[in-house]
Amino acid sequence: MSEAKKYVMTYEGVKKLEKELEYLKTVKRKEITEKIKVALGYGDLSENSEYDEAKNEQAFVEGKISQLENTLRNASVIDESEISLDVVSVGCTVKVYDYDFEEEVTYSIVGSTEADPMNFKISNESPVGSALIGHKVDDEVVAVVPNGTSKFKILEIGRE
Repeated sequence: MSEAKKYVMTYEGVKKLEKELEYLKTVKRKEITEKIKVALGYGDLSENSEYDEAKNEQAFVEGKISQLENTLRNASVIDESEISLDVVSVGCTVKVYDYDFEEEVTYSIVGSTEADPMNFKISNESPVGSALIGHKVDDEVVAVVPNGTSKFKILEIGRE
């Protein structure tokens, strides 16, 4: 049997998932149960789209709960006070000069479950994130991205 994947996460990321899990288990489950009760009141289940929709939503939510529980069970939480600022690692921020766009960008390097590229939180498993991991200030890094390569110079390493 293969070993379960470990999810590298920050403390903040774990708290966010725990909050979402609690919401799904308490509020969302009750809402769906109520929808199913109402739909059952409509009679014939063979042509009851409300019932089908509620059951589909229930299956989705239960799948999401299972996924969150698995992620939390296999989470490896990073102690942010132990993060070395000598090299880029998960849990740190890194300011880089992006040669393609000729601008400075600051990324937070996070585990895959916390990634939010629109807010500059990139996964340690993403092309840019994995290329930056292990490098030091003043290193030039080339990341293989879907449309070719991107080149960065590491300017600064810090904590969030």
